[in-house]
Amino acid sequence: MNVASGLTGEASDHKVAAAFDGVEAAQAAAAGVRERLALGIAQVRVVEPGQTGLDRALEPEDRGIFRTILRSHLWLGIAGAVLGALAFAILLAMGLPLIAQSPLMAAGAIVGFGAVAGLFAGGLVSLRPDHDPYVLEAREAHAAGRTVLLVHATSAEQCAQAQELLEAAGGDTIRTL
Repeated sequence: MNVASGLTGEASDHKVAAAFDGVEAAQAAAAGVRERLALGIAQVRVVEPGQTGLDRALEPEDRGIFRTILRSHLWLGIAGAVLGALAFAILLAMGLPLIAQSPLMAAGAIVGFGAVAGLFAGGLVSLRPDHDPYVLEAREAHAAGRTVLLVHATSAEQCAQAQELLEAAGGDTIRTL
């Protein structure tokens, strides 16, 4: 299990989209990617010009996104609190008068701020800023009348391999990080 899968609740964290000028080229590339990488039918999707459902195909995991929100906030909030407790212990060991005179208040404030910082980090993970270019470029290509091929990989390596195969097939690709 990679680090990201501990923070996210999606089965497919890594996605790549490729825009093709023709439906036949996209379908051939889809078949090649499925075969070479042993991907399931649900992991590779072709959205033709004028076809509806692109947004659902781009981000099909509603439950996974909700789990991402919960997991990222939980784990990063806890990590922030632990780092806050560690910072408090270091400051107390240094004998800073402000900390030593009121250790409970200082501990509460430092651990609390650490937890809040962790929750903010969880919010950043939940926003998934790496998905924005992927979604926007796929939408633009589809709006321009191009066929969009979407691959939902289960690892970064599989995503990189899919991107290489799609570029070799003549697709203009964009992927999540």
